[in-house]
Amino acid sequence: MKIFCSRANPTTGSVEWLEEDEHYDFHQEIARSSYADMLHDKDRVFKPMADAAVKIVEKNGFSDKIKVINKHSTEVTVGPEGDMPCRANILVTELFDTELIGEGALPSYEHAHRHLVEENCEAVPHRATVYAQLVESRRMWSWNKLFPIRVQTSLGEQVIVPPVDLESCPGAPSVCDIQLNQVSPADFTVLSDVLPMFSIDFSKQVSSSAACHSRQFEPWTSGRAQVVLSWWDIEMDPEGKIKCTMAPFWAHSDPEEMQWRDHWMQCVYFLPQEEPVVQGSALFLVAHHDDYCVWYSLQRTSPEKNERVHQMRPVCDCQAHLLWNRPRFGEINDQDRTDRYVQALRTVLKPDSVCLCVSDGSLLSVLAHHLGVEQVFTVESSAASHKLLRKIFKANHLEDKINIIEKRPELLTNEDLQGRKVSLLLGEPFFTTSLLPWHNLYFWYVRTAVDQHLGPGAVVMPQAASLHAVVVEFRDLWRIRSPCGDCEGFDVHIMDDMIKHALDFRESREAEPHPLWEYPCRSLSEPWQILTFDFQQPVPLQPLCAEGTVELRRPGRSHAAVLWMEYHLTPECTLSTGLLEPADPEGGCCWNPHCKQAVYFFSPAPDPRAPLGGPRTVSYAVEFHPDTGDIAMEFRLADTPDHP
Repeated sequence: MKIFCSRANPTTGSVEWLEEDEHYDFHQEIARSSYADMLHDKDRVFKPMADAAVKIVEKNGFSDKIKVINKHSTEVTVGPEGDMPCRANILVTELFDTELIGEGALPSYEHAHRHLVEENCEAVPHRATVYAQLVESRRMWSWNKLFPIRVQTSLGEQVIVPPVDLESCPGAPSVCDIQLNQVSPADFTVLSDVLPMFSIDFSKQVSSSAACHSRQFEPWTSGRAQVVLSWWDIEMDPEGKIKCTMAPFWAHSDPEEMQWRDHWMQCVYFLPQEEPVVQGSALFLVAHHDDYCVWYSLQRTSPEKNERVHQMRPVCDCQAHLLWNRPRFGEINDQDRTDRYVQALRTVLKPDSVCLCVSDGSLLSVLAHHLGVEQVFTVESSAASHKLLRKIFKANHLEDKINIIEKRPELLTNEDLQGRKVSLLLGEPFFTTSLLPWHNLYFWYVRTAVDQHLGPGAVVMPQAASLHAVVVEFRDLWRIRSPCGDCEGFDVHIMDDMIKHALDFRESREAEPHPLWEYPCRSLSEPWQILTFDFQQPVPLQPLCAEGTVELRRPGRSHAAVLWMEYHLTPECTLSTGLLEPADPEGGCCWNPHCKQAVYFFSPAPDPRAPLGGPRTVSYAVEFHPDTGDIAMEFRLADTPDHP
């Protein structure tokens, strides 16, 4: 049976109705779940999905030993007519996320001890401990605060300053989870020892009530306390002989034997405000938590003497953290990136220019004003971005210099532009609805919609965009698509087949977004340009197509093709959302840290046990459909003989 599903098209900006298979959501959920990554984690206790569990139990001969109850644990009943005949004496769970408690572990354990298990039961895992380390890091702090932005003009340096409430805002309440091992040690200064903040004994009654835990420490060095790095470990047995740790390499007991994980990473927490600390002067780091979230504060006196320690979870009250995510903050704070836009703008601006800016929550309009544009309009389609930019303009005394239009750009009228014709259409482009790199081609559709408002000889910047790709071998990310087969002697081929079927349904022919600065890889081919999009012209009526073959230059296992966009601001100035520089001699890649790249995994995945070699070319076919804004693609490993 077919069903109709609505979706907001991030490229064209329109709402569409699509005919889908009735099981589309089910297939998509399985295909994107990365369950295989969890099974490849040799330290992990694993609870398979209920739909597959029954078949797996049966195939492994345990149907008379294992009963699968397809319910949330809080709905399970105990008693002669219940799901369980009696309370259990062993509690085996996996309820953890990167933050440990973010998936509801505390209320679930609390309920289990009250209703499902015996007193003094054994629990696997037995205990968890959360660790924290205080650091100073301009890079990570730039993911949370708006820095002053410097603009070099003919009249000297102008500085865009953040509003006061942005500086005082504690930030977003959600944790920032990343692959901390990929942050260079040069990007932060350690201010404290690794501090064990609190432990939870899962074999005893667990409380989901709010609590706080403090640790006194003396800073290693003087600096500015900004960020708390945090992770946890779990002890599977009461004696702590079997341990699973999320510690980054510098805090790991055996860095050479670290287990890579993508389901559990490390946490970055931002203090409400940066605090100066002095080497050797004792302070208290306080971990707070409620039933789902953890946050940190820094106290100068003992928490027992400080009533402020029982503070509420930080919530953004400045709008910026609701509009800009952490990578977007980092992108706006990237001074080198700003300088590139300024350099490009200087070449196209004239004193009598009328500039229309189209990007979500962008400061390009301020750059244009400071560079001498006569009149600047900026379009903000959401009330949140409109409110935020108005605050920023007011803080910089620009509220009567830049006109904010709150509506979708496709709906602009001549009255909105005060009867003026636009001589410069400007975009980063950046739109909050974009997930894949080419979704920001929405700018091209906007350019087409506002064509009637462009004056003769109007300039569009970026002038063009291009889609690029490179074939890579991942160090670890391939595991999320690799079949498991056998997990600790348990045959899970049924789950492998279910995931493969879900991938074959559609996902194997689609790319998925990943921030590749967190996932090291080697390029096996040279990067190549696939398609070009000319923003100087409206969106064409006919599809744009490209196909061909790419030769692999380095030996390795071809896991995926990575795709990204490059924006050509002017013929001399290009910004890449993917590779920032040529690969090193070994194929090492340097990716834009503010953007997610698109990863198209080859199917089937290369066997990690197979010797190096195999296909030496990749064929591709890519087609841009202007009516939907979609890009259809297929990449295929081709079996060709090695060159002598």
